[in-house]
Amino acid sequence: MRAGGGVAAAAAGLLGAAAAAAAKLALGPGGEAAGGWLPVLLRIGCVGLVFACNTVMWTVFTKALRLSSSSAAASVTTTASNFISSAMLGKLLFGETWMPLWWVGLTVTLCGLVLLHTAAPRPSWLPAEKKEK
Repeated sequence: MRAGGGVAAAAAGLLGAAAAAAAKLALGPGGEAAGGWLPVLLRIGCVGLVFACNTVMWTVFTKALRLSSSSAAASVTTTASNFISSAMLGKLLFGETWMPLWWVGLTVTLCGLVLLHTAAPRPSWLPAEKKEK
């Protein structure tokens, strides 16, 4: 994967995680105690943020696909970035905890990324043209 493709794929994963966090803020419990229009406006703003993050995420992911040597590399990098970013945002915004199984999943994902990105590219195999008899 070229450098630009990896950065774009990682950014797409981060944007996807941001969209998920905004959705959780928009649809989650809370805010009713404050009363008035402010909680409603904040929720509407979060819904708008979900759509904005998803729109930009798909644009950046498409760019990552274009810049990458394979669609698998771009997809796996985006998924790993989303996985890690979601966990970090969950910890920062919602106080979520990480279970030992999460660390196992992260380790396996990162090992897969290392294998995918360090493997030497195989040359394309093209069949020899048939000779006319």
